Amino acid sequence: MSTKSPHTEKVQLHPRNIHRAEYDFDTLVRVVPELRDKLLPSPRGGLTLNFGDPSAVKLLNKALLAAYYDTPMWDLPEGFLCPPVPGRVDYLHYLADLLAKDNGGRTPVGKRVSVLDIGTGANCIYPILGSAEYGWKFIASDIANDALQVAKVIVASNRRLKPLVDCRLQTDPSAYFNGVIKPHERVDVTLCNPPFHSSAEEANAGTQRKARNLKRNRKRSPLPKEQPSTALNFGGQNHELWCTGGEALFVQRMAFESRDFAEQCLWFSTLVAKKEHLNGLYQALKKAGAAEVRTVPMAQGNKISRFVAWSFLESGERQAWAQQHWVVS
Repeated sequence: MSTKSPHTEKVQLHPRNIHRAEYDFDTLVRVVPELRDKLLPSPRGGLTLNFGDPSAVKLLNKALLAAYYDTPMWDLPEGFLCPPVPGRVDYLHYLADLLAKDNGGRTPVGKRVSVLDIGTGANCIYPILGSAEYGWKFIASDIANDALQVAKVIVASNRRLKPLVDCRLQTDPSAYFNGVIKPHERVDVTLCNPPFHSSAEEANAGTQRKARNLKRNRKRSPLPKEQPSTALNFGGQNHELWCTGGEALFVQRMAFESRDFAEQCLWFSTLVAKKEHLNGLYQALKKAGAAEVRTVPMAQGNKISRFVAWSFLESGERQAWAQQHWVVS
């Protein structure tokens, strides 16, 4: 009996995203046998998980990273953000397309490409995925030392990550690049998944809203009827979920600080969850003097998102950058 979902493709994901196809639970259970106990019959046929169960989602992530991203050693302490892999890797695929446009349509691969992940978290998810998919080198920064220590353990526990991921503590909580990017250091692209909420109360309300949505989605399914944990499947420490001013102010401050690194970074980027926050970011980038701004839409299921990327270099300068740093003579 097949343990794949009856649906064959999630058409919204990037064409190179291997998770366009439904989860192959046969493969996933082979690498993480404990996942088998979390599988449940789907009302549409096949198998599924209770995505309101944090332990089930963590085991799913562990299996995905081991099966498809050459990362057999991955774990998170309770309470840290456990991100959905398909959406995270989509961001990276679209960033690869962005870089390819400055490189004659060729996706730059290998450790000659340097990426800064702002707020890598304990999960270290973007460095894991980006280094596996494209061989890129990563600077993984975070303001929380406890989260960074967990990320360091993940890196140290997986041989392929050691030469590709450099974890750095950001000692100034108000800074993004200052104190992390070294003098004369070159970064090809930065990425960030900003805190969404503006207060702990707002974050908690969002968590409760997700819990209600999960409950509604499970009404017609045979899944257990117990209440989902208020931590939900993604968890999250305070700094991962909220900051003063929320996402809107966070990304605007990033835009202004990026100007100081205009010559050291080819592209800057950040996810923007709420489209209402785009205009404020565009205005900040205009004031900062960005030469190029691009907004890239993304979607997974019912969730619509996007990232904004900007550069202070003109097209010819970006192409010269690519020729100098990525092309092997």
